[in-house]
Amino acid sequence: MPRITINQIKEMKQKGEKIVMLTAYDYSTAKIIDEAGIPLILVGDSLGMVMLGYESTIPVTMEEMLHHTKAVVRGTKQAMIIGDMPFMTYHLSVEQALRNAARFIQEGGAQAVKLEGGATVAEKVRRIVECGIPVQGHIGLTPQSVHQLGGLKAQAKSLETAARLIEDAQALEQAGAFSIVLEAIPHKLASLVTQKVSIPTIGIGAGPGCDGQVQVINDILGSFTDFVPRHAKQYAKLTDIIRKAVTEYDSEVKAGTFPTEKHSFIIDESILAELRAK
Repeated sequence: MPRITINQIKEMKQKGEKIVMLTAYDYSTAKIIDEAGIPLILVGDSLGMVMLGYESTIPVTMEEMLHHTKAVVRGTKQAMIIGDMPFMTYHLSVEQALRNAARFIQEGGAQAVKLEGGATVAEKVRRIVECGIPVQGHIGLTPQSVHQLGGLKAQAKSLETAARLIEDAQALEQAGAFSIVLEAIPHKLASLVTQKVSIPTIGIGAGPGCDGQVQVINDILGSFTDFVPRHAKQYAKLTDIIRKAVTEYDSEVKAGTFPTEKHSFIIDESILAELRAK
């Protein structure tokens, strides 16, 4: 079965079908998500925090992103894989943006890339799209600008910043982006942006009025416990399950009850007898 295309994603908005997107950072998780029929998988630079233990997304490198993107691509067959371009890999020039976007496609095997920013990156988005690489925009709370924004907090709450957000969304649409992530903005503003652009909006902490939703897989599974974002819902608590399993394994190894013979390989008794006789 061929992978989901940007045209199919755009058609979902036109038909009023909600678009589901999740992050994935490794082969096994990506395989499960893909088999569940999730159409969009983002290899997010959030892997810096949930997989690599960084304090923010800023230290994440292209090499780290490509390493994880390749693993996700190998685990999937149907979903569109979107590579998240990390901090300062598209900011310096159009040429830099083109080069690194191409690396996600050529080396990583992704089908699209995501960039943070609105009007300020519109020209780079346009040039990347012209080269045949689909681009997903990302406005509102943009984690790579955490220091400039004064922390991970809701954005676009004033008239000026809300108007600028709408302008950013429209600039990304005009530049050729196939969709836009709206992060941590008031839900009524997200609904308004969704109405004002013809391309799909994917919300995270932006309310139910967006065309779709994205969440970090570790947040909805309860496997990342450094903090739980306000916008996340834990559909499972894998931390508790994993801790219980590890504790039981520890106890059984210490007690000598694991492994048993059924967990072991066997050797022919005649070979064993001959070895003993030597």
